[in-house]
Amino acid sequence: MAYNRTGSDQNPPRRILRTQTTGNLGGNLGETMMDSEVVPSSLVQIAPILRVANEVEPSNRRVAYLCRFYAFEKAHRLDPTSSGRGVRQFKTALLQRLERENETTLAGRTKSDAREMQSFYQHYYKKYIQALQNAADKADRARLTKAYQTAAVLFEVLKAVNLTESVDVADEILEAHNKVTEKTELLVPYNILPLDPDSSNQAIMKYPEIQASVSALRNTRGLPWPKGHKKKVDEDILDWLQAMFGFQKDNVANQREHLILLLANVHIRQFPKLDQQPRLDDRALTEVMKKLFKNYKKWCKYLGRKSSLWLPTIQQEVQQRKLLYMGLYLLIWGEAANLRFMPECLCYIYHHMAFEMYGMLAGSVSSMTGENIKPAYGGEEEAFLKKVVTPIYNTIAKEGKRAKGGKSKHSQWRNYDDLNEYFWSVDCFRLGWPMRADADFFCLPIEQSHVDKNEESKRTTGDRWIGKINFVEICTFWHIFRSFDRMWTFFILCLQAMIIIAWNGSGDLSSIFEAAMFKKVLSIFITAAVLKLAQAFLDIIMSWKARNSMSLHVQLRYILKVVSAAAWVIVLPVTYAYTWKNPPGFAQSIRSWFGHGSSSPSLFVLAVLIYLSPNMLSTLLFLFPFIRRYLERSDYKIVMFIMWWSQPRLYVGRGMHESTFSLFKYTVFWVLLITAKLAFSYYVEIRPLVDPTKAIMRVHVNNYQWHEFFPRAKDNLGVVIALWTPIVLVYFMDTQIWYAIFSTIFGGLYGAFRRLGEIRTLVMLRSRFLELPYAFNACLIPEDKNEQPKMGLKATLSRKFHEMGPFSKGKEAARFAQLWNKIITTFRDEDLISDRERNLLLVPYSADLDLDLIQWPPFLLASKIPIALDMAKDSNGRDRELKKRLQIDKYMLCAVQECYASCKNIIKYLVLGEREQVVINEIFSKVDHHIQQDDLIKELKMWALPSLYDNFVQLIAYLSENRKEDKDQVVIVLLNMLEVVTSDIFDDPIPSLLDSSHGGSYGTQEAMTPLAQQYQFFGTLRFPITEETEAWKEKIGRLHLLLTVKESAMDVPSNLEARRRISFFSNSLFMDMPAAPKVRNMFSFSVLTPYYTEDVLFSMDLLKKRNEDGVSILFYLQKIFPDEWNNFLERIGYSEDELNSFLERIGYSEEELKGNPQLEEELRLWASYRGQTLTKTVRGMMYYRQALELQAFLDMAKEDELMKGYKAAESNTVEQLRNERSLLAQCQAVADMKFTYVVSCQQYGIQKRSADHRAQDILRLMTTYPSLRVAYVDEVEETSKDKSKKMVEKVYYSALVKALPKSVDSSETGQILDQVIYRIKLPGPAILGEGKPENQNHAIIFTRGEGLQTIDMNQDNYMEEAFKMRNLLQEFLKKHGVKNPTILGFREHIFTGSVSSLAWFMMNQETSFVTIGQRLLANPLKVRFHYGHPDVFDRLFHLTRGGVSKASKVINLSEDIFAGFNSTLRGGNVTHHEYIQAGKGRDVGLNQISMFEAKIANGNGEQTMSRDIYRLGHRFDFFRMMSCYFTTVGFYISTMITVLTVYMFLYGRLYLILSGIEQGLITQPAIRDNKSLQVALVSQSLVQIGFLMALPMMMEIGLERGFRNALSDFILMQLQLAPVFFTFSLGTKTHYYGRTLLHGGGQYRGTGRGFVVFHAKFAENYRLYSRSHFVKGIELMILLLVYEIFGRSHRGIIAYILVTISMWFMVGTWLFAPFLFNPSGFEWQKIVEDWIDWNKWINNHGGIGVLPEKSWESWWEKEQEHLRSSGTRGIIAEILLSLRFFIYQYGLVYHLNFIHKSKSVLVYGISWLVIFLILFVMKAVSFGRRKFSTSLQIVFRLIKGLIFLTFVTTLILLITLLHMTFKDIIVCILAFMPTGWGLLLIAQALKPLVHRAGIWGSVRTVACGYEIIMGMLLFTPIAFLAWFPFVSEFQTRMLFNQAFSRGLQISRILGGHKKDRSSSNKE
Repeated sequence: MAYNRTGSDQNPPRRILRTQTTGNLGGNLGETMMDSEVVPSSLVQIAPILRVANEVEPSNRRVAYLCRFYAFEKAHRLDPTSSGRGVRQFKTALLQRLERENETTLAGRTKSDAREMQSFYQHYYKKYIQALQNAADKADRARLTKAYQTAAVLFEVLKAVNLTESVDVADEILEAHNKVTEKTELLVPYNILPLDPDSSNQAIMKYPEIQASVSALRNTRGLPWPKGHKKKVDEDILDWLQAMFGFQKDNVANQREHLILLLANVHIRQFPKLDQQPRLDDRALTEVMKKLFKNYKKWCKYLGRKSSLWLPTIQQEVQQRKLLYMGLYLLIWGEAANLRFMPECLCYIYHHMAFEMYGMLAGSVSSMTGENIKPAYGGEEEAFLKKVVTPIYNTIAKEGKRAKGGKSKHSQWRNYDDLNEYFWSVDCFRLGWPMRADADFFCLPIEQSHVDKNEESKRTTGDRWIGKINFVEICTFWHIFRSFDRMWTFFILCLQAMIIIAWNGSGDLSSIFEAAMFKKVLSIFITAAVLKLAQAFLDIIMSWKARNSMSLHVQLRYILKVVSAAAWVIVLPVTYAYTWKNPPGFAQSIRSWFGHGSSSPSLFVLAVLIYLSPNMLSTLLFLFPFIRRYLERSDYKIVMFIMWWSQPRLYVGRGMHESTFSLFKYTVFWVLLITAKLAFSYYVEIRPLVDPTKAIMRVHVNNYQWHEFFPRAKDNLGVVIALWTPIVLVYFMDTQIWYAIFSTIFGGLYGAFRRLGEIRTLVMLRSRFLELPYAFNACLIPEDKNEQPKMGLKATLSRKFHEMGPFSKGKEAARFAQLWNKIITTFRDEDLISDRERNLLLVPYSADLDLDLIQWPPFLLASKIPIALDMAKDSNGRDRELKKRLQIDKYMLCAVQECYASCKNIIKYLVLGEREQVVINEIFSKVDHHIQQDDLIKELKMWALPSLYDNFVQLIAYLSENRKEDKDQVVIVLLNMLEVVTSDIFDDPIPSLLDSSHGGSYGTQEAMTPLAQQYQFFGTLRFPITEETEAWKEKIGRLHLLLTVKESAMDVPSNLEARRRISFFSNSLFMDMPAAPKVRNMFSFSVLTPYYTEDVLFSMDLLKKRNEDGVSILFYLQKIFPDEWNNFLERIGYSEDELNSFLERIGYSEEELKGNPQLEEELRLWASYRGQTLTKTVRGMMYYRQALELQAFLDMAKEDELMKGYKAAESNTVEQLRNERSLLAQCQAVADMKFTYVVSCQQYGIQKRSADHRAQDILRLMTTYPSLRVAYVDEVEETSKDKSKKMVEKVYYSALVKALPKSVDSSETGQILDQVIYRIKLPGPAILGEGKPENQNHAIIFTRGEGLQTIDMNQDNYMEEAFKMRNLLQEFLKKHGVKNPTILGFREHIFTGSVSSLAWFMMNQETSFVTIGQRLLANPLKVRFHYGHPDVFDRLFHLTRGGVSKASKVINLSEDIFAGFNSTLRGGNVTHHEYIQAGKGRDVGLNQISMFEAKIANGNGEQTMSRDIYRLGHRFDFFRMMSCYFTTVGFYISTMITVLTVYMFLYGRLYLILSGIEQGLITQPAIRDNKSLQVALVSQSLVQIGFLMALPMMMEIGLERGFRNALSDFILMQLQLAPVFFTFSLGTKTHYYGRTLLHGGGQYRGTGRGFVVFHAKFAENYRLYSRSHFVKGIELMILLLVYEIFGRSHRGIIAYILVTISMWFMVGTWLFAPFLFNPSGFEWQKIVEDWIDWNKWINNHGGIGVLPEKSWESWWEKEQEHLRSSGTRGIIAEILLSLRFFIYQYGLVYHLNFIHKSKSVLVYGISWLVIFLILFVMKAVSFGRRKFSTSLQIVFRLIKGLIFLTFVTTLILLITLLHMTFKDIIVCILAFMPTGWGLLLIAQALKPLVHRAGIWGSVRTVACGYEIIMGMLLFTPIAFLAWFPFVSEFQTRMLFNQAFSRGLQISRILGGHKKDRSSSNKE
C-alpha cells in the first residue's frame, strides 16, 4: 500500500477506482465476471485472455488455468514494475488464485499441458468454428466472430505452453490457425452493417440501396495510392483517405457505416422504385452533399474565399469525387473530439485538407520540392489526431484550466465560442497550413505561460493573447438593458409620454393633438437620444476586452456610434429649446447658453425626422421581411456598408426574418398586448397618481422626526420617489402578466383549433371508436394511392373519418388489429391493465375471413348479448321497438351479428355428418332469409332464445377445454340446441329433419338393428379439435367473453394512466399530421441519451431499505400505484401475502433470493419502471424499434401473412430468423437501417473495472435489447516505453460496445459480456466544459440517420406514440414559414405527479409550459428554442453547426437552450407538434425542486450575460425580440422586479414613517388612500402567488380534461397550499438569478430525482435556504414590524392589513415553507432529533477537510465563495446593497422615548458608540477566554460577572432616570440588529482586508451569534406546533395522497409491533 501513497503525492487524484480484485459484481453473473472485467486499465490487453479462461473453464479447468497463467505472465511483461494503479494488488490476487487452481487441476491431469492444449484447441476448432463455418444469420455470424477471437487467444496460449515444454506445434493446428488469423481480420465486430465478404447474404446487405452505396464507395479507380501500400479485400474510398491523411482505423470503419447508411436512406426515400441493377443515384448524393456542406459554403462566401469543392469535368468521376469530399468531412468530424463544438474551426481544417486532396487527385506538383503534392499532415498512423486535433485541443484545455472550474471571470479566458469565432474573420488564415505553432490563436496571456526570463522577451515580440472574440461575458445587470435596449427604450418613452399627458391639462389621451401638448410629448426624442448614448457607451465598455480581436471597421463603428449619439444629445435639446416662445424650465437655461434667437418650431421637427430616418427605413424593411433577409445575407459592398451601420456584420444571425404571414400573426399578438398593457398602466396606475403627487409637492413639511440633512429640499422629492418607485417597477413588470393572459387566450384558441381534448374520457372514446380503425389506417398506414390531403379551415375544423364499413374489412381491419393489440399488450406488460381488461380490450390478431364483419374489442360489446336476449325475450312481437334499440346502439347490433356469424361458423365447422349438415344448412338459410326480409323478429319466437343461449354457452365451454371425454356431452348439447330451434323457435317443421332420424327405419320393422348399423345424429364431429391453432383459441375465448360478460365494461381500463394514454392517442389520430411513409422510405433517426452515475436499476437492498419512519421504497410504490401492483402480482402469479412473506424471508436470508432470481428481477424492474431510472428510459426508447418492426411487417406482408397476423410471424422466430430471407429478418433489417439507440454511459469503463453494480445493470440492458449500443469514455493507463522513467500516462478513447451473443452451446451458462465495436482515440480527457454536452458530443459520432432525438435520463416513451414517429419525421420535409424545420419539438407528459402534492404542482406547471407555452412560442411567436425536451434535431444541420448543445463552462450551464439559440441564429427553424408525446420525470420534494429551480435561475443568469441572448435581442425584429425576452430571461427579470417592488414599497414607507414626513402629509390622498399603489401591489401579489403559472395551467387542463376538472384542480391546489409553494419558488428564482448576474458562479446542482420519503433535517433546510429565503424573510418581517409599530397611529388596521397581507404571506412562506413541505416536519420525536443535530452542526469547528454538512464554520466560509471570484464591481455592489441595513438605526434611534425627541446628529453618533462598545466587550470576553480560562479561571469568571452587573445597572439607570420603556428595548433590537448584519456583510465582502486586520475570528463569532438567533426564531414556532398531534396529521394528508397517508400510519403501527416482538425474542 505504500506505493499508493507516494503515487498519489506525485500525480493528481485519479478517477479510476479499484476494488478488491477477488470481489464480486453480485447478481447472477457469478464470480466469472470478476477476473476478466475487473482488470487495471494499464493491463487491458490481458482481459481477452481472462475472458477465454472463464469461457473454457466449465469444459476444461486445466486449460482455463493455463490461460490465466499466461495472462499473469503477459501482465508482468506489460507492467514489470507494477507502476500502474492497482496492478500490484491485481497480480497478487491472480497469483493466489493460480496457486489454488494449480493444485486442484494438476491432480486431474492425464497428459502434459502442451498435449492438453493441442487437443483442446482441435476440439474447440471442430465444435465451434467448423460447425458455424457457413453462418448465414446475424446471431451465427456474431458467434463465429467470437469463436475466431477465442481460437486466436487459445493459440497464443498454446504457443507459449509449447515453448515452455519445447514441443513443436502440430501442422494441422498451424494450418487451422492460419485460417483463423485470416478470418479474424475479416470478421471484426460490427455495429449495424457486416461489410465482410462472408456476410453478403445477411438480410440487411441484400437491400439494393445498401448494395448501391457500398459499390459506389468501393469505386477506387484512378486514386493515387501511396508507395508500398498493401492492397486489401474490398478496399474503398475511405481506405484511401486513411492512407493519405492518417485517420484512425476505427474512425474510418465508423464513418464508413455512417456514410453508407446515410446515402442508402436518402437514396431509397428519393427513389422508392429501384432498378434491378443497384446504382447510387446522383440526386441522392447531391442532397446529402448539399446538407453536409451548406455551412462550409456559407463560411467560404462570408470570408470571400473560393470553396475547395472542385468537381471534375469528366462525368464518370463526379460521383467518386463527391463521395471523397463527403468522406473526408465525416472523417475529420468523427475524430475532431471537442473541436466538434467549433464548426467553423472544422470548416478551416476541411478547407485546407480538401484543397490538398484536390491537388493530389489533379496530380499537381509542388513548386518547392518538384514532387507530387502530399498532405501537410499525413502518412503515418494517427497523424490527423496528433498533428491537427491535439494542438487545437490543448489550447481549449489550457483555456479551460484558466477558468478554474468556472470560478474565474468569463472575461479572463476564451470559451468554445471565442475560439470558434476566431475563424469568423479572414485573419484566421494567418494561422496557416501547416498551422504555425506561434500563431496568436495558440498564445496564452504572458502571466499564464510559465516561461523563463530570457524566453519572455521572445514571447512578447511575437503574437500576444488575443483575448475575447466579438463579445465579452461580464457579470452585470446592464446586460438586461444592453441586450434588449429597443424594448426598454420603448417602455421608457411610453412612460414619459403618459406622464406628460397625465401631468399637463385634462389627462385625456385626446389632448395629445393639442399643439402645446404635442410639443411637450415630442421631448421623448431627447430621452431616446440620451438612451442611445448610454447604449453606445455600454457597448464600448462591455466590449473593451475584445478590442484586440476586433477589425478596424468594427472599432470605427463603435466610436462613430458614440460620436453620433453625443451629437444628437446636443442637437435635439437645443433645437427643442428654440421651438418655444416662452420656454419652460430647462429649455430656458439652454437658450441662455446659446443666445436668445427667435423660436423656430420646424427646426426641431426636421431634426427629429432626420434622427428617425434609420428607424423609418427599418420599419419599411420590417414590413417586407424578404427584402431584409436578402440585404442581410448579401455580399455586395454597398449593401454591406448600409447594413454595417445598423448592426456589425456577423457570421450568424443574418436573415432570420420570417414569412410575411408569420410576421403579421405575431405583430397582431403584440400590438393587442401592448395596447392593453399601456391603456391599463395609463388609466389605472399613472393618471390617478398625478393629482395626489401634485398636491404633495405643494405641501411643505417642517416637522421632521429625525435629523434631516436637507430640510429646505423642494417639492418633497423623497416622498414622490417613495410613491412612484413601486408603480414604475410594476409598470416595467406587468407586461409579463399581460403576456400570461394573452398567451392563455391565444394558446387556448390554437389548442382548440388543433383539436386537443376532443377525446378525453372513455365515453368520448366509445362514441368515436367506430371511426378509429379508419383513423388508424389514414394516419399510421402508408397510402397506396396518392390521395391529396384536404387543406383549409374546413378540414382543420372537422377531420372526420368514415366509420369502417364492410367495404374495407380485409386488410384495413387486419392492420388495425395488429397495431391496436400491440398497444394493449404493451399496457399489460407495463401492468397498467389486468388480464381481464386486456382480454376485453384486444381484437382478434388473425382476421377471420369467414365472418364477414368487423370484430370490435369486447369492452365495447360487453354485456350487449345478455341485454339483447332479455329485450328479445320480452319483445312479444314488438319488433319495431327492438329494431329501434338496435339501430341506436350500434355496438349491440355488432355483438348480435358477430355472435350469430360465429355460432353459424363454429357449428358448421364441428358437424361432419352429411345428413346433419343438410339440416343445419337449411336452418341457417331460413334464418338468413328472414334477416334479408327484415321479418326475423316477427316470424320467429324469441322467448325461446335464452334456453338456446344457455346451451350455446355450454358448448363454448366444452370447446375451450377441448377434452376427448366431453364428446358425448357435446353431442347432447347440440341435440338440445337442435330441439330448441326446431320445436320452440321455428313454427314450420324442417323438411330435411323429418327425413333423418337416429335409425332411419323405425316403425317399418320390429326387429332390432345391430348397434354398429345404428345412425347416431351428430355422431361424427370434429371434436376434440386436433389442430387447435392460436386463431381458434382466440375465437372461442372471444365468443365466451361476448356471451358471458354480464356487467358493463364502462370503466375499462380502470387505471387512470392507461385511460389518459389511450384517450390522448385516439385523439391524436384526428389531429392534422403528415401521412406516414413506408418504413423503408421514412427518415432514419437515432436517439442519444447521456448518462453519468444515476440509478440504472433499483437494487433489492435499496427497495427493502426502510427510512426512519419504517417506509421502504417498495412499500411507498405499492401505496402510490395500488392497481399496478395488483396487476403485477397477477402477471407473475403470486398473491400479495405470498410475495410479502417472500420479502420478509429475504430480509433474513440472502439464500432465498438466489433461489428465485426471476422474481427478484421482476420486482426490481417493476419498481425501476416507476422511478426515474435508465432502465425505464431505455425500455421507452426501444419501443421505437418494436414499432418499426411491426410497421415494416404491415408494409411488407402479403395478404395471407397479414391475415395470420404479426403475432404468428413472431412466434416462430428461431426458424424464421435462421432464414435471412424470411419476412421477420427483413423487418428487423429495415428497423436496423432506420433506427439506432446510443446511451452515452460516460463512466461505464471505470464502473466495469471497479466492479460497480451499475456496469452489470447496463450490460443486462444491452443483453435485453441487442440493438442497444453503449458509448463510453475509456481511460487507459499505458506504461511508458522509456525504462528510465517510472511513469504511467493516461490515454482516452471514445468506445462503442454491444452485448456479446450467448455461446452456441446453449447448455453452457455463459457469462454476459460486452464487445467493443469501435475505439477511437481522443486527444485528452473528453470533459473540458459542462459534463452533459461533452458526454453527448463524444457519443454523437456513433449515431446514425438524418434525425437525432436527444433524450435525458428522466424521460420515457410509449409504444402507441412510437407508432407516430415516422409521421413526425415527415415534418422535416414541410416548410413551416419560409424554412424547413431544423428542430421538431413535441409535448411531454410529466409522470411524477402522483408522488406528492409538490410533485403535482410541479407537474401542472411543467405541463402547461410544454404544451400551451411551447405551442404559442412556436406559432405564432416563432421563438421556441430547445429546452432539454425530447426534441428531434435535423442531424446533418446540427452536426455541421456545433452539435446539439453548447459546452463552455458555466456560461452554458443550461446547455440545452443554447442548442435552440444556435439553431435559430444559424438560420434554423424550431417547430412544435401536439399529436405526439413523450414521458418526463420531475423533481418531487421541495429541496429537490428548489435545487432544480436554482440551477435554472443560475442558467438564466448566465444566459443574460451570453452572446447568444445579446445577438437574438439585436437580430430579431422588435416584436420577435419582445417574444424572446418575455419567454426566456424576461420571466426571471420580472420575477426579480416583483420582489424588488416589495422592498421598494417597504423601504419607501420606512423613510416616510421614520422621517416623520408621513405625519405631515397624513391628510393627502396619496398617503391615505392611494388607489394606484394598491393596484401595483395587487399586480405584484398576482405574480407572487403563481398567477402567471396558474392561468395557462387552467386553460390547458380545461382544454384537455374539461373546464370543470380545471376548476376542481385549481381549488384543490389552493387547499394543498399551492400559493405557498409558488411564493417560495419566487424567492429561489430571485436569489439565484440576482446572485449570478451580480457575482457569476452559476453551478450545476444535481437533484438526484429520487423518491422523497425521507425527512430533511432542520440543519439541512437551514443550510439550503438560509441566504435565499430566511435572511430576506426576516428583513421583510422587520420592515413590516417597524411599519406596524410607527405607522399605526396614522391609519386603520384594516387598511394596513389590505396593503401588507401579501407581504406578510411572503414572509411566512419564505420562513416556514421548507418545514411545512418537509415529510414528518411536525413530529415531536423528529423535532428533538433535529434540535440535537442542529446544535452539533452549529458548534462543530470547521477547517480543512471538514464538510459544510458537518460544521457551520465550513458552511459559512463556503457560502461566501462567490464573493472571492466576484471582482471589484461585484464587491462594490455588495457593499452598496449592505448599506440599507444602516437606515434602521438612523431612523429608529430618534424614536426612542428616553432621548426626549432630540433631533441632534449626536444621538446617531452615540448610537454608534454603543455598537462599538458592545463589540469591544465581546472581543474582550473572547480574548479573556483564550488568555485566562485555563490558568486564572476565577479571575475570568469575576470579569464576566462584572460585565453582567454593569449591563444590568445601565439598564436600571436608563429605566429609572430616562424613563426607558419596553417598547424602547424592542426598538433598540430592531435598530441595532440590522446594523450588525450590515457590518457583517461588508466584512465578508472585504474578507482579505479584514483578515489582514486580524479581526476575522471576531467577525466569525458575531456571524455565529446571528445564525443561532435566526435558528431559534425559526425553530420555536415549529417546536410549538409539533406539540399538537393533529398538525402532523394534517401535514401528511396535505403532502401525500391519501393511500400513502393511510399506509404510513399502518406501517408505523406494524413497525412498532415488529420491534416489540424482536425485543421480546431477545429477552
